Amino acid sequence: MKVVHIIIGLNVGGAELMLKRVIESHSGYSDIQHIVISLTNHGPLGRQLVNSGVSVHSLGISNLLNVPFAFVKLRKLLIQLQPDIVHTWMYHADLLGGLAAWSSGFSRILWNVRSTDILKGGSKATIVVRKICAWLSGFLPLVIVCAANASRKEHEAVGYASSKIVVIPNGFELDKAITSGNTKSSIRDEFGIDKTCKIILSVGRFSEVKDHKNFIEAAGKISMLLEDVKFFLVGRDLTGDNEKLLSMIKATGNTDAFYLLGERDDIPKCMRESDVFCMHSKTEGFPNVLGEAMAAGLPCVTTDVGDAAYLLANPEWVVPPSLPDVLADKLYQLLSLSTREREDLGLSFVSRISENFTMRDVSQRYLDLYRSVFNSNSTI
Repeated sequence: MKVVHIIIGLNVGGAELMLKRVIESHSGYSDIQHIVISLTNHGPLGRQLVNSGVSVHSLGISNLLNVPFAFVKLRKLLIQLQPDIVHTWMYHADLLGGLAAWSSGFSRILWNVRSTDILKGGSKATIVVRKICAWLSGFLPLVIVCAANASRKEHEAVGYASSKIVVIPNGFELDKAITSGNTKSSIRDEFGIDKTCKIILSVGRFSEVKDHKNFIEAAGKISMLLEDVKFFLVGRDLTGDNEKLLSMIKATGNTDAFYLLGERDDIPKCMRESDVFCMHSKTEGFPNVLGEAMAAGLPCVTTDVGDAAYLLANPEWVVPPSLPDVLADKLYQLLSLSTREREDLGLSFVSRISENFTMRDVSQRYLDLYRSVFNSNSTI
């Protein structure tokens, strides 16, 4: 069974990481082969997949003018690869990849939808693409995989074929998230941060939907109350070259409390060396990074977006989006707990992941889906 995945790109992101994990989790099965097609370039995750023996193709789309040529190239590549299943990831790949597969004679097409409310930060082009996908959803894909119950409801509301939607949440690898021993020295030493300081961690690319303004304003309020707290911002474009980001931080009046780590490939390490995790987005589907923080045993505060509240399953630490005063108050409450209380809270989040969202279970659900579609007569 040959499964060809089509995705926009392979930079570090929730959907991209989930695709990589699904592929890696099936490495021990002899009846399935995964191949990846990136509409843009290999990216860091693509290079990692290649190094692990996975075939990755890139079409090099850099702007709209490249799309017609890439579409023709994609059709030729699919005809050459002869996939049993074509699995596309996210709106643009669902549309372009779905049409390329269908027009090339391949009927076992799966879509993967990762977002919820794209009106909060989504581009006009993406909104148009979603409308087209909603119209095509009745006949083009056999199955539409949503990463969250909130995402399912949102897409049913905008016209996606509800009978074709299944929900498969993100899965998390506890063995990689949890390590023994105290590792709270290396990153602190790297930036000269005293071991007595508490670190609040934010992870996510710089984007309107991630709402860094919300986090930075909340952090600024906390920094005026507590001197022994520092804030790590990890993710693409979270660097000193980002003038918009620097302007937000300067407005707090306490720039020394913020550390811009940029994009890193050691997120689990960053989590293990932090004391509190904060997810501050305006919108999410099933937030991968929140689950990773929970799996690492971090006490967490999250905005009530997508399936975040369902994932956390502790309403005390869930706040409305885009209200920095409320977010600051909740983070302050969490920091005011004793070390033992925070550790116990973190352990409760580990149990939540272990009992409900392991990668092993999610891997099996994808494998069962692929086998079901493969054994069907283009219907499911």
